[in-house]
Amino acid sequence: MGYEDRAQQSGDEIAETGSGGLATPPRPVSSTGGVHSWLRDLVISVVVSAFIIVFLYQPVRVEGTSMLPMLKDQDRLFINKMAYRVGEIHRGDVVVFLYPRDHTKSYIKRVIAGPGDDLRIDHGQVYVNGKRIDETYVPARFADDRSEPEIKVPAEEYFVMGDHRSISSDSRDFGPVERGLIYGKAAFVYWPIDEAGVVR
Repeated sequence: MGYEDRAQQSGDEIAETGSGGLATPPRPVSSTGGVHSWLRDLVISVVVSAFIIVFLYQPVRVEGTSMLPMLKDQDRLFINKMAYRVGEIHRGDVVVFLYPRDHTKSYIKRVIAGPGDDLRIDHGQVYVNGKRIDETYVPARFADDRSEPEIKVPAEEYFVMGDHRSISSDSRDFGPVERGLIYGKAAFVYWPIDEAGVVR
């Protein structure tokens, strides 16, 4: 059996040398093919990244301290822009919306009550549908003793508040936010890297 027969029958990619022989050198890779492959991968990466940013996630920067301690000034995070196109807004969600009084600005707050809910605030304690809600995301040092008379949240609107209650401008000032103004759900902090994690 000759050398070529052995290589073909074994199915090896690289044939072993015979007695005193040399292995067949591999074919050189075309530099043009390598460039094309690199460009193709780059284009695919750019397209996928653009799709994710445009349709799914968008990077944003927090400006201000009304969402302390969860979010700090200058934190960078991704917001999920598809979350509320296919799903519902829930109490406790941290949402991004167009400021009702100036649609050129965006705010980030936490949903406290939804459409049809009865809400009142008694010396900083929030009651929804007659029950006090447990707000573990508001540390005692960030609470306040502000009160608000009972309201029923209108249909397709949401009552939102900042976690840093003593300094937050929120639905206590500008009223409930229309569903159509809410365009994203805070998903993941990516900077600073040592504080990266899911927004809760």
